[in-house]
Amino acid sequence: MTPLAPGKTLGILGGGQLGRLIAEAAKSLGYRTAALDAAKDSPALQVVDVPVVGGVDDPEAAKRLAAASDLLTLEWELISPAALNAAASLKPLFPAPAVLAIIADRLTQKNFLKKNGFPQTEYGEAASANDLPYYPVIVKRRRHGYDGKGQARMNSAADAHNTDIFAASCVWEKLVSFNKEISVILARGRGGEIAVYPVAENLHRNGILHATRAPAEISPDVAARAEKIARSAAEALGHVGVMAVEMFLLPDGELLVNEIAPRVHNSGHYTLGGCATSQFEQHARAVCGLPLGSTAMKGPAVMVNLLGDLWTNGTPDWSALDGVQGLTLLQYGKASARPGRKMAHYTVVGAAAADEWRRADERLAALGRGPKRS
Repeated sequence: MTPLAPGKTLGILGGGQLGRLIAEAAKSLGYRTAALDAAKDSPALQVVDVPVVGGVDDPEAAKRLAAASDLLTLEWELISPAALNAAASLKPLFPAPAVLAIIADRLTQKNFLKKNGFPQTEYGEAASANDLPYYPVIVKRRRHGYDGKGQARMNSAADAHNTDIFAASCVWEKLVSFNKEISVILARGRGGEIAVYPVAENLHRNGILHATRAPAEISPDVAARAEKIARSAAEALGHVGVMAVEMFLLPDGELLVNEIAPRVHNSGHYTLGGCATSQFEQHARAVCGLPLGSTAMKGPAVMVNLLGDLWTNGTPDWSALDGVQGLTLLQYGKASARPGRKMAHYTVVGAAAADEWRRADERLAALGRGPKRS
């Protein structure tokens, strides 16, 4: 395994905020960067050395990115297999298309977890309402579902027969009562080495991540079992790069895998400023063949997502963030805001983190009041 030499170009399939942060991290390691996105003003294309404008699902556009790059990676897994294979036919791509094929389809992912003995909730394939075994039940589209999109809770047969969700193939999942949602962010290098970050605890609103704190308030035993599950999943997949494994912690202490994201992840944003090595630098290190960095925390951390809803009354009142020790605001460079769109986040690291976890809603309300009036 030969590491990518400084000055070579890392190409990124996808030009959103995750791609932007990977590109900035790769530049700090001495690499040139390229990224592919349909919008020339997308977050990543604003900062890379070689912006490639084109659809991320277009095989020809993917080939143009590959031609401009020495090594390839991606910012999310929901890219057409045709584009992934076209890019990988020209340059090395991490994670590999074979890994992405398992993860991008919910049913294939769940079958992989079952085959390898990972704990998860009861599930099954659902082509129509007639395939649902009982109510209430969660129904999710097999592909292209994220941030609460492409999924719904069915409380009755009436719900199931009055929805368009079955226009695409779906899976059903048994509802579970859980105490916490947690995630393990780790990186696996090209030589199989693994570095794991402290387990994070997550809060979701309307299917979108609202806030994350690390370390999670869980016992050492639960943390150790969660880490073991995540490590085993990365090894079973043969994954290279950063990976997130989301889990439910049940009242009896059991852990169930909810889903796997084979990439840098929203719940790992706390590592920016909160850890010795951010998840974005770690991803660049892993795919480029460099030694993995330390995952040690600099202190307790809380990350809060800022969605486009906060821009309803104009630019948020950023003065609401003033005076919070250890707070860092990161805006993604998106040209327009809309409800549910991730526009920015802020992180609080250190002694003030615990208080911020409790008062995040209050902070968001203050931000959303709009520009501060004199």
